[in-house]
Amino acid sequence: MKVGFMEHSDVLRTRKGVQAEIDGLTLVDWFRRVAEEDGGLPALSEWVPDDAGGHWSTRTWAEYRAAVLDTAAAFAAAGLEHGETVALMLPNRPEHLIADLGAVHAGGVPLTVYATFAPEQIAFVAADCCARVAVLDGAAELARWGPALASVPGLHTVVLLDGAAVPATAPDGPRYVSWADFTGEGRRALAADPGLVDTRAAALSPGDNATLLYTSGTTGDPKGVYETHRQVLFQVTITQRASRLPHGGISLSYLPLAHIAERVLSVYLPIVVAGHIHFCPDITQLAAYLGRVRPHGLFGVPRVWEKLQAGLTSALAAAPAEQRAGIESAAEIARAYIEDGQYGRVRDRGLERRFAEVDAQVLLPLRRLIGLDRAVNCITAAAPMNEETVRFFAGLGLLVRDVYGMTENCGAVTCNRADAYRFGSVGLPSDGMEVTTAEDGELLVRGPINVTGYHNRPEASAALVDDEGWLHTGDIGSIDDDGFVYVVDRKKELIITAGGENIAPAAIEGRLKEHPLIGQALAYGDRRPYPVALLTLDAEVAPAWAASHGIEADGLAALAEHPGVLAEVGAAVAAANNRLARVQQVKRWRLLPIEWTVEGAELTPSLKLKRRVVQERHAAEIAALYTD
Repeated sequence: MKVGFMEHSDVLRTRKGVQAEIDGLTLVDWFRRVAEEDGGLPALSEWVPDDAGGHWSTRTWAEYRAAVLDTAAAFAAAGLEHGETVALMLPNRPEHLIADLGAVHAGGVPLTVYATFAPEQIAFVAADCCARVAVLDGAAELARWGPALASVPGLHTVVLLDGAAVPATAPDGPRYVSWADFTGEGRRALAADPGLVDTRAAALSPGDNATLLYTSGTTGDPKGVYETHRQVLFQVTITQRASRLPHGGISLSYLPLAHIAERVLSVYLPIVVAGHIHFCPDITQLAAYLGRVRPHGLFGVPRVWEKLQAGLTSALAAAPAEQRAGIESAAEIARAYIEDGQYGRVRDRGLERRFAEVDAQVLLPLRRLIGLDRAVNCITAAAPMNEETVRFFAGLGLLVRDVYGMTENCGAVTCNRADAYRFGSVGLPSDGMEVTTAEDGELLVRGPINVTGYHNRPEASAALVDDEGWLHTGDIGSIDDDGFVYVVDRKKELIITAGGENIAPAAIEGRLKEHPLIGQALAYGDRRPYPVALLTLDAEVAPAWAASHGIEADGLAALAEHPGVLAEVGAAVAAANNRLARVQQVKRWRLLPIEWTVEGAELTPSLKLKRRVVQERHAAEIAALYTD
């Protein structure tokens, strides 16, 4: 095994330092402290449309905590017991966080269920965790919970944010109540017994569960993972050590709160920094909300950054040639500046001065166009990010830092820091964490934020963590001489060709997506003589590119068949092959007339490609690439 750069004694010393900071504390303690010390600061903001276009409705931290206590009392009055599960299916909005932390304060365990789960998956999850209360958005969610409501006997209360969705005549089974009535019950219960929530909260210990998450279920039934208060506090502490988010920092919550990264960044981390959370209820509106919010940072999976890159590339392509030349000249200086800072190196002072000049004159206004002019923490995770996308944003003066982690270790276990980063890597091990590689290249992780196993899955749990405490991530990777960690691909996704060559499809897909026309790519070749690829056009870039090249076509399907587009995509594949090893090179490809989406079930809720789904749906196209 090759172990990361820190000596074991240094890891233990750092780990003890973090543990000393959080010793004996729970999320309830942190939440009380921020409300007492920074109660007047803004905490939760929701965009409310009006005749003038819209405005922000904001709660302070004191108001946030008051709402949480009312909700906690409502859960207690409804009969929720210590350690029981509250299932949530809500968009990103204040009530989601209030219900979540209300459950925690009542001694319960909140679980956000992916809104994309099928009714059968919802029923499985609700039964697996023995959910007692469900808080749902409205009629659509209630309909999808039908099988669960009929089959989970312990589910006794269903709360609906949309009061109009409460059934006029309640069927047999759980009690149905509107959010307004439910929280009203909590206020009355708290008035009658002011110590109701304090008694529940005082019974919590750091080892109690703070949340329950389920994997996205792409290869079978979802697997449940509990995270304790101690694990959450440890993760938040090391995340803040790495990022140094400003006190009162502004953030944007838009990814599913069923995802561990969004949960850490939107539910837990703001408690430490008295952050101001703004909610974007629909990821398709991200660009508009970025302009409204101008956050101090942005977390996005690679697909989010690729879409932002595509939109800005399309806009810049329409600018006059002289302006484009000036922007590219400034971008070259910015890339050199950010690249020069890798490994924690001291930058050339002349380069620093040139960057400061072009940043103020050219790049800052560009970043303002996409709402990232105040961003100091730009993070990506969930899958390897195309290095060209990292370099594109470096050209805007933005360092997009890759981190790595899993639900099974409560978030990030490695991170690129502002003062220690390397392009192409996922950074150095986080404070108190150890990372190593097994003989077959699988990344192994050890530390206080690792879970001990899966809920109700003894066999899967035994395979997850070995006798020495190493969690087996299922990812193939490497560690360089400076301790930087690299992720190649999922172990189970590796292609083994008919010739016995091991190939990581993500490496091929990343090269293919370097051309802005190609929005998505799937490389295939398991037990085949050579790799092939399925490709889709970028829905934002393709129309603009076609117009600039005099191509008239109505929609992606027509563009995917146009000879001019096919020729350009062919050139892009050839360019990608020139940067790939011979065994990785794509011999044949097919441009599909569609985009893969979450709604279409080709992407996970965190926008990762479901390779097996795509392969099954396009089996005929793949077969034709080997036979035609």
